[in-house]
Amino acid sequence: MNLARLAEDNVERHGEYVSLVFDGVEWTNVAQQRAAGRFAHALRRLGVAPGDRVLVLLPNCPEVLQAYAGILKTGAVIVPVVFLLGPAEVRHILADSEAKVVVTAPEFVDKLDGWTGPVVLVGGGERGPAWSDVLAAEPDAFTTVERDDRDLAVILYTSGTTGRPKGVALSHDNLASNARSAAALYELDRTRWSLMVLPLSHSYGLTVMNAGNILGTRGVLLRWFHPEAVLEAIQRYRVESMSAVPTMLLYLLHYPDAARFDTSSMRVWGSGAAPLPLEIVEPFEKKFGGRIQEGYGLTEASPVVSGHRLSGVRKLGSVGQPIPGVEVAILDDADRPQPTGELGEVCVRGPNVMQGYYRLHQETAEALRNGWLHTGDMGRLDADGFLYIVERKKDLIIRGGFNVYPREVEEVLYAHPAVAEAAVVGMRDPMLGEEVLAFVVLKAGVTADASALIAFCQARLAKYKCPKQVRFLDAMPKTPIGKILRKDLRGLV
Repeated sequence: MNLARLAEDNVERHGEYVSLVFDGVEWTNVAQQRAAGRFAHALRRLGVAPGDRVLVLLPNCPEVLQAYAGILKTGAVIVPVVFLLGPAEVRHILADSEAKVVVTAPEFVDKLDGWTGPVVLVGGGERGPAWSDVLAAEPDAFTTVERDDRDLAVILYTSGTTGRPKGVALSHDNLASNARSAAALYELDRTRWSLMVLPLSHSYGLTVMNAGNILGTRGVLLRWFHPEAVLEAIQRYRVESMSAVPTMLLYLLHYPDAARFDTSSMRVWGSGAAPLPLEIVEPFEKKFGGRIQEGYGLTEASPVVSGHRLSGVRKLGSVGQPIPGVEVAILDDADRPQPTGELGEVCVRGPNVMQGYYRLHQETAEALRNGWLHTGDMGRLDADGFLYIVERKKDLIIRGGFNVYPREVEEVLYAHPAVAEAAVVGMRDPMLGEEVLAFVVLKAGVTADASALIAFCQARLAKYKCPKQVRFLDAMPKTPIGKILRKDLRGLV
């Protein structure tokens, strides 16, 4: 099969409808398909053959999804790149993937230093032909190239929070099976609007495209996240759902002009990619309406692993139950299953699990052992099969022989009325091996000192879990999708 068939089936099943709005311009599903067909012809003229890699380096815009669909039609491989990455990271991805063509915007051309291959520019410029000109010269119809289920569809480079980005190799079946399973959990009205603010040049964009084609949903797309733009779009389009990272929810909660907007249409605020501070759930839902539903996924799993159903039980602190067709097990260091409620490494099995890390055989063998994807996340399963993520395995702090899970300390810090963001890391200690160090961003116009925050923690946690030091930052270092970069914080120790 070819993932491009999902878009073709979408038109057959639902007919023509407005599927996307961007900057006030409406796009129908048929218009999107025509643009994809034109781009597929353009790629063929540029010499792109089945299996070749095409790199897409763009901010959120309709052309991202059109490019993805066109690449898939030719049987080529999508290499999405978040535009916030630096030139060195982009050069690494270009070289590692051996990309044949790059699709980007004029403002990112300087990240292609040393690249001599064809470039198509959304917006036009000197480095290559304009996207609009390229498409205008081509016909709409393109016969989709057939691909095998296990053929490579996407190489998605991890964000590099712990080192150099690795290419996650995902097949057509990996992504199609995951999209179908995720779509099976969708319980909203497909004709109502959702809001898209996360980067399309990430696994989120692939899920939106594939599951959206299956469901026939409609999305309002924002170029990037800004609280006022989000709230304005929700009010204007009576949006029902939105996926976000916890950082975005925090920004919305603390946005001073939020009361000006009507968000009563919202039913679901999806949260993922990082732990959700539980202290914000009640005030957020009281302020904006709807329900926050936390889920869990990772690039290596195409990406969705678990989630909550709108009609089902919500267990705060949990990331829901595994989606259909996906198994989750909690294993110890010897890959033995742990009893219900016991901590261990979260491991995943199913058709969504990646083929491996692109051209990294040792790393692939370490991650894919005994038929399971070892995620590196520590967690537990309850008696009802709800998954709880406790911490990244590598983020565990061992203080004098006692395990300290940063998330537990962060939850307490978030409960302090002066704290906007918090992150906890380990720092070396000659006596105890490691000590607990907290980094904190305070809310605007609010003050607090380190001793007060430490005392706040000591009143709520065992003493060995409490920060020895608190350091204040103006802003947390983050990945392009909003995850706090603990490796950068550890570099400040």
